[in-house]
Amino acid sequence: MTKVANITAVETTGGFYFDDKEAIVANAERDGFLYKGEVITAGFTDVRQPAEAASVIIELEDGRTGLGDCTAVQYSGFGGRDTVFTAEDHLEQIETTVSEALAGQDAREFTTNVEILSDIAATEELHTAVRYGVSQALLDAAATASGQTMTEVIGAEYSIDRTPKPVPIYCQSGSDRRRNAEKMILKEVPVLPHGLFNSVAEIGPDGERLLEYLEWLSDRVTELSSPEYDPTFHVDIYGTVGEIFSPPYDRNEVIDYFAALGDAASPYSLQVESPIEAGSRDDQIRVLGTLRDALTECSIPVDIIADEFCNTYDDVTAFVDAGAVDVVQIKTPDLGEITASIDAVQYCENTDTRAYLGGSCAETDVSARVCAQIALATQPAQILAKPGMGVDEGYQIVANEMARTSYRINS
Repeated sequence: MTKVANITAVETTGGFYFDDKEAIVANAERDGFLYKGEVITAGFTDVRQPAEAASVIIELEDGRTGLGDCTAVQYSGFGGRDTVFTAEDHLEQIETTVSEALAGQDAREFTTNVEILSDIAATEELHTAVRYGVSQALLDAAATASGQTMTEVIGAEYSIDRTPKPVPIYCQSGSDRRRNAEKMILKEVPVLPHGLFNSVAEIGPDGERLLEYLEWLSDRVTELSSPEYDPTFHVDIYGTVGEIFSPPYDRNEVIDYFAALGDAASPYSLQVESPIEAGSRDDQIRVLGTLRDALTECSIPVDIIADEFCNTYDDVTAFVDAGAVDVVQIKTPDLGEITASIDAVQYCENTDTRAYLGGSCAETDVSARVCAQIALATQPAQILAKPGMGVDEGYQIVANEMARTSYRINS
């Protein structure tokens, strides 16, 4: 038995930025890479500020270590999510409360040790980022202590009997949506491009700019790629359809617009993330479910993805049980303990809802590698390339981690 000796933490940096989404929607204006405007969401000091992280180091009795990163999402504090993560505010809690509870535990007992972490969260406030990072480190420590990959630890703990294989990767373009999409096409990324249509100004008053972009993207894929390349188009439009079109969302005007989107993307399949943003989880399920049912009834081949108000394991199961969407994003930092993300992917199995193991551009290389291992073990429909918005960096971190690990396990 290899025991946990101590847990320490150090301030580090996230892979992108934290953005006050409420301010961006309400009053902020672009100022180069920054935004001008007054902050609205509690915890923000600026509309855009550098993302923070904290690296958790689990020291084992034999001198080896396990590593995880406490990180949060770009749009922290929005849509039911936890507040902005300020690393220095949580270091002492990790090094005292968390460390004291886990010291002396068998490092190989991954899920048991995560349950101890969850017990702490039940009695005192632990930011979701802390739960996320510590649980990553517990998985890495379990793998180190047992001489296995993290993928193998998950497989053993959850009795998963399948051969790990790389999962389709989804890349995000950020606002440089054409140049970065071309990078993705050259690398034949399976799911692309994000698009970042986060305002009516970006998508167009009638949604015409998104239509134009999808037509361009379809043409560009055909021009630049091999005939065998058949990507899925995935655009995130941040509720803008709900701003352009008034409810109900099953009326002809809305359905015709989604039909036009599908035609613009043709011959490639299209999935749209967060077409409408409501004010609560129940409302979000209702409006997305109404839209999905209408598209299905009219045989419109455009899939709907849930993001906002889909932040916890219970949220994921609610969307799946309601049949409200085709794909549910499992936004790993928002779920806290990585066991919740594992459970969420498994919950989607044998349902009509596909699992997208997502997260945020604001994460780190460490959290991205851990998520790649989770994807290998659980086999969701797709995984997010992260961190950052530069395409190449996040894509190679996730792709290479899955390639190395699957080779090690299967060779």
